[in-house]
Amino acid sequence: MQVKPHYFCTLFDSGYLFKGVAMLRSLAQHCPNANVFVLCMDEQTQRILERLNLTFITCIPLRDIENDDLRKAKADRGVAEYCWTLSPCLPHYVLEKNPDIDFITYLDADLLFYSSIAPLFEEIGSASIAIIEHRFSPRLQDREVNGRFCVEWVSFRRDEQGMACLNRWREQCIEWCYYRLEEGRMGDQKYLDEWPERYSSCHILLHPGAGIAPWNYSQYYFDLDGAGHITVDGSPLIFYHFHQFQLLESHKFDRLSSFYTSECKEPELIYDAYEQELTTIIGEVTMLFPSFKAGLKPISTVTTRRWIQQFVPMWFKEIARKFIRY
Repeated sequence: MQVKPHYFCTLFDSGYLFKGVAMLRSLAQHCPNANVFVLCMDEQTQRILERLNLTFITCIPLRDIENDDLRKAKADRGVAEYCWTLSPCLPHYVLEKNPDIDFITYLDADLLFYSSIAPLFEEIGSASIAIIEHRFSPRLQDREVNGRFCVEWVSFRRDEQGMACLNRWREQCIEWCYYRLEEGRMGDQKYLDEWPERYSSCHILLHPGAGIAPWNYSQYYFDLDGAGHITVDGSPLIFYHFHQFQLLESHKFDRLSSFYTSECKEPELIYDAYEQELTTIIGEVTMLFPSFKAGLKPISTVTTRRWIQQFVPMWFKEIARKFIRY
C-alpha cells in the first residue's frame, strides 16, 4: 500500500544552511514520506543542497518566485523582513505550481525534529489551517503583544478557507512586513492573531511536545523515556525551535542569551542533540566545500549581540528597529 506523502516548504540562505540541513534531515527521519520544497535565498545554498543529494527536497531558486511586487518589497526591507514577507508567498507558489498537492506546511529553518510528527497530523485532521501558539512562560506574557502565534509551523489545505487565509496573508505581508510593532502588525506573525476567529476551520496545535522554544521551556519538565527519547511533561518531544542559537567560527556553539538562561537553564538533552547533528553537518559540508564558512560567526560578534539582548531596554530596540534594517 502506497503511503501518502506529506508536503512541506521552508526557506533559508547560506547563512542558515547548516541549521536548514539539520531541520530537513531530522524531518525526513521522523516523517519518511516528507517532500520538502526549499526556497534557496542565494545560489550557494542551492548548489550545496544539490551536492548533499537530499532526495526528498526540491530546490526553488529565488528568481522563480519573485515578481514585481516582491522585488519592490525587497528594496524596502531588511534580510529578515524579506524572508518573513516570503513566508506566505512560498506555500502559495508551491500550491499554484503543483495542483496535485492538497495540503502543505511551512516550517522555520531553525527547528529540529525529535520524534514522529504523525500525532500532529492526527490532531489537525481535516482542518483547513493549522497554527501553533508561542505559549509564552508567565515571565514573558507581555511579549504576546507581538503575536500570539509563531510562524514556525503553519499549514494550509487547498479548500475554500485554507486558500482564502493563505491569499489574504500573502497580500498582507507583501504590503507590510517589518520588524516593529505598528498599528496592530508585527512582521509576518501578528497577522495570525485573527485567524481563529476569522476561519472556523483553523486548528491550534495543542500537543505539548510541539513548539518548545526558549520563550516557553522554563514551564516544562524534560526527561527521557524507557527508550531514551526526550519527553516534555511525559509526552514525546516532537520539535524544538532554536531561537538565538549561534554557530561560532571555532566550530563551537553559543546557545542562548542570559535573558532566558538566568531564569532557567536551557534543556541540556535537547541542545546536546542539536549540537551533535550540526557538528556532523558542518563536517560534511566543509568536506565538499572547504572554503564555506557562512553562518559561522566570530565570538566577539556574538558576545556583543548577547550584551544587547540582555541590557538594552525593549523600548529602545523598538525605536531602533524603525531606523535600522536588519
